[in-house]
Amino acid sequence: MKKLSLVFLVVAISFTAVRAQDEPVQSSKKQSKEERKESRRQKINEISRQAEEGVLVYRKQSIFGLQAKTNGYGFFYELGRMKTTRKTNIYRIDISETKSAKEEKLLGGSFIFGNPFIYGKQNYFYPITFGFGQQYIFGQKGNKNGVAVSGLYNAGFSLGLLRPYYLNVNDPNFGGSRTIKYSVEDSALFLGPDINGGGGFGKGWGEISIKPGAFAKVAMRFDYGRFNEVVSGLEIGMSAEFYGSDVPIMLLHEAKNFFFHGYVAILFGRRK
Repeated sequence: MKKLSLVFLVVAISFTAVRAQDEPVQSSKKQSKEERKESRRQKINEISRQAEEGVLVYRKQSIFGLQAKTNGYGFFYELGRMKTTRKTNIYRIDISETKSAKEEKLLGGSFIFGNPFIYGKQNYFYPITFGFGQQYIFGQKGNKNGVAVSGLYNAGFSLGLLRPYYLNVNDPNFGGSRTIKYSVEDSALFLGPDINGGGGFGKGWGEISIKPGAFAKVAMRFDYGRFNEVVSGLEIGMSAEFYGSDVPIMLLHEAKNFFFHGYVAILFGRRK
């Protein structure tokens, strides 16, 4: 009986010692967990305070834009990752159509509501640009009703897509009308008086050729979104594109390999 009591006593003492050792570890873990919670709470409070003061604070932003260019139109998507409270790295893709300043729409056929076409147009031109750059905030909003002003640049490579332009013409040798693109053999018909109208939007997609090049772009951005997590704004900028060979858009005007344009874009998107 005495031996059994002694065994119970030893077990009780060992259990007490183990608990005494575990308590500081558990206490330390509990304290560490509370510290992490407090750190997160302070960070959230700081972000909320900055947002109330009109400071743009985010981890990343996704922006879509619709743009009107001095030589066409287009749209773009931009992914931005904030590096500091003023600098953001941006990755951007633009898809647009570039037109010649010499383009003029005419009505084909003998009726007042004829099919429109562009006389002398040889190709549609669609530049697709892939760029990397930075956005720098010059001035924060100041409050929810303010406007944040930023400057940005991006540069990279461009893929120019050329799609043949088709016309529907009357061909006496064919015995009626037919749809053609420009060629030396059909140049008299393509530039002649017997044009019925354009060949249609579905023509030429299987005959696209690629013009590789490079581009650079600078712009000013005005963000007037009321809430920090929503992007609403206006972008005004200019862009220069250079291609390795001439881009033939119009037949009766010299082709070129350098394009410079200004643009205005409406922005919308989200921040996280």
